[in-house]
Amino acid sequence: MLFREFAELCDRFETISSRLAMIDTLAEIFPFLSLEDLPVFVRFMRGKIFPDWSSERLRFGPRLLYEVLAYVIGKKQQFVISAINSSGDTGLVVEKLLEKREQTMFLSDDLELLEVYARFLQMAKMSGRKSQQERMRSALYLLSNASPLEGRYLSRLMLEEMRIGVGEGVVHEAISKGFSVPINIVERAHQALNDLGEVAFLAKTDPTALANVHITSFRPVKVMLAQAGSIANMVMAHGFLAAENKYDGSRFQFHKVGDQTAIYSRRLEEMTASLPDVIAMLSAATDHDVIIDGEIIAMQNGKPMPFQMVLRRIRRKRDVTAVTNTIHIHPCVFDILVCDGETLIDRPLSERRKILESVMKNFVTPQIVSDLPEVIENYYHAALDSGNEGIMLKALHSPYLPGNRGKLWIKIKPEVDTIDLVVTGAEWGEGKRAKMFGSFLLACQDENGELLELSRVATGIDDAMLAELYDLFKDKIVAKRDKTVVFEPDVVFEVGYAELQKSTTYAAGYALRFPRFVRLRDDKDPSEVETIDSLFHRYGMQNKA
Repeated sequence: MLFREFAELCDRFETISSRLAMIDTLAEIFPFLSLEDLPVFVRFMRGKIFPDWSSERLRFGPRLLYEVLAYVIGKKQQFVISAINSSGDTGLVVEKLLEKREQTMFLSDDLELLEVYARFLQMAKMSGRKSQQERMRSALYLLSNASPLEGRYLSRLMLEEMRIGVGEGVVHEAISKGFSVPINIVERAHQALNDLGEVAFLAKTDPTALANVHITSFRPVKVMLAQAGSIANMVMAHGFLAAENKYDGSRFQFHKVGDQTAIYSRRLEEMTASLPDVIAMLSAATDHDVIIDGEIIAMQNGKPMPFQMVLRRIRRKRDVTAVTNTIHIHPCVFDILVCDGETLIDRPLSERRKILESVMKNFVTPQIVSDLPEVIENYYHAALDSGNEGIMLKALHSPYLPGNRGKLWIKIKPEVDTIDLVVTGAEWGEGKRAKMFGSFLLACQDENGELLELSRVATGIDDAMLAELYDLFKDKIVAKRDKTVVFEPDVVFEVGYAELQKSTTYAAGYALRFPRFVRLRDDKDPSEVETIDSLFHRYGMQNKA
């Protein structure tokens, strides 16, 4: 497939507003793609370059893109930056600038879809002192040979922000329809494989195998999530429940096969080098090959420490041994996905718990099982007294659903509403904060993963945190307008608020009353932030109270 053909399809999708029309269009295209093109095409349509489980990263930010584009069009870098600042849409600006380019470095060849992917893979694998120059050289080749329309989508892929509205659910249904595979089989396969490209490949080559896929060690899957709820409603819906502590820590997924081990974050980033002590503890706790789910907490004098202490350990890349002596962390294991090669996610929680307890000598989180609200309430208050965030309630019959945030698992916390939102921009501060960002623009997501602005937050951020946030965001700026900046949307804030209100000010249709910064959640992926459906639910529950 030519990359030009891919770009033309993306351009067409930007004009399609109907979800059903998107599904039908993709379902018509998928069967006619070659086996080599299909998985790459599926990932690219979603703005992904590599499988979700992969640790490969392009590591090609806006500044490098601007430098390469300036060279291709024969202008100074500031010219490119000014053009992007005035628009905010990098892809469209790249397209317009390529229409007026004055020079190219190579003869213009037709780019193939697989050639683009190979270049991206080469860029991701580069390391060492000259890696940045080599990445720029590959990007230079691609943009020099790209038509203006191809440039729009090449640049968006480099920044992993496609803006064409093709969400995960759309691709699920298109694979189902295009290859006549039941939708539940497609969704289950995606949960286990964590790569929609591979799901599409199997649907085309061997649909029967799709129903029998298994989780593979060292290919992490998304974690199962919980939503807010109440003890009374949960007991009424499910009867007997498992109640566990809700820790103020960082989620992890531990893989072990023989002597080979690895540990991954909630965002599926490998943390093995940063957590040698946790690896040692978990390895010594089991003689089995496992994939387990849990939470890392920092401890001091027998009490949990704030979440930020855990992040300091996880972020540490050098002198890890020195920091292990100052920040003691402890793994708390609460689920098992694979045991000795058998995938367990379809088994009920009650069975998985028995298996977990039989294979782990230590670190299994405490749990009670009850159908009495007063017993669970007492357990909840004991969890708070111990310094935990609250409790988790889980239906005993619940399977493990990677990436799912349903009603089978809920979290019970004190009556302070918080919400996870992605940061999309900021406004410069004033006075002594003039050289830092003073307030931040936040967004939720719709059903296709498109971001919708919801609120700004400025309170709750002290000077030390403002300085930390400035260092974090300064290299993520993609556009500037007067006193505001636009960021790559890849950082999540947890924000507290007094009330959710209907609003025409923000694209989400809601606004937060008295928003307050709670903490940085760099353990969370932007795909996990609040959805419009969840906001609708929150608003309804709030008005019933």
